[in-house]
Amino acid sequence: MTAESTTESTVLPDFDLTTTYLGLPLRSPLVASSGPLTARIDSLRALEQAGIAAVVLPSLFEEQVEHEDMQADRLGDLGADSNPEATSYFPDLRDYESVVDRYLRHLEEAKDALSIPVIASLNGVTPGGWVRYARLLEIAGADALELNLYGVAADILVTGREVEDEQVKLVALINESISIPLAVKIGPYYSALGHQAARIVEAGADGLVLFNRFYQPDIDPQTRKVASTLLLSSSSELRLPLRWTAILSGRVEASLAITTGVHTGADAARCLLAGADVAMMTSALLENGPEHVATVERELVAWAVESGFESVAQLRGSVSQRHIADPSAFERANYLDTLTGFTNSFH
Repeated sequence: MTAESTTESTVLPDFDLTTTYLGLPLRSPLVASSGPLTARIDSLRALEQAGIAAVVLPSLFEEQVEHEDMQADRLGDLGADSNPEATSYFPDLRDYESVVDRYLRHLEEAKDALSIPVIASLNGVTPGGWVRYARLLEIAGADALELNLYGVAADILVTGREVEDEQVKLVALINESISIPLAVKIGPYYSALGHQAARIVEAGADGLVLFNRFYQPDIDPQTRKVASTLLLSSSSELRLPLRWTAILSGRVEASLAITTGVHTGADAARCLLAGADVAMMTSALLENGPEHVATVERELVAWAVESGFESVAQLRGSVSQRHIADPSAFERANYLDTLTGFTNSFH
């Protein structure tokens, strides 16, 4: 069965699922965010066949590139002072494929295999590295680029303003270096998130992706070592990006994507109501497989039709902060109402 036939069989004819993200026309608002399933061509094909509208490839990490370059330099130096007769014992690096080479090859193969937009993802460290790899990803055929601003401001001598200024400068630098659409994936940990989001858009971001999940290290009391942990998301984590999407919707000239906690059609509906252009999934697809895309789409369409909507465009942003009777519900009033309601429930 082809992707086209699968799509036609899962979409109700009286609801228009189409949307636009980063200027790219999409058949639906469901996008596969970066993760293990977008790292393989076979699962990318399965995602497209199930109805996914676009995919974000796993991030290219500058640290990985630097580490591999250092390892290659060490191998190249092994025979520097040895007997010429023994050169055949040392590694031949002529056929060596670097992290960057493998990533670019995967991007090119994904573009050849899919008919939907392929978005590359980049997680850098230095301004030069960001620019260099961003250009390479564009040349390799990426339809858009997602900059993953994943960093922990652990230096106690660096102020929050300095961190934010560097990010804004970085976005402007990347924007000047490429011609494809640029999305910026951020975390929620800013003192004035709305202001920083607006600055990032003004610097050249065509879209904002909310939010980066910061994986927290744990400590193993048995080994007394720092342990890496990975927990998949749940629908409850959707509340934070929902709030900020609703606040930013219509206030920044950029596409908005939610990428945390989307597991069901109801979750996708909540994203759109808040003002998101697309709802991105990773954990739900890892738990349920690529075919889960079709399930989420059916649930979304069934809810929308039952609720009287005719298109994604009609429902998008209808419950954003700009379009509700009490805009403070997305701010402190919700905090007060929640606590008051919880306390009253015990009387």
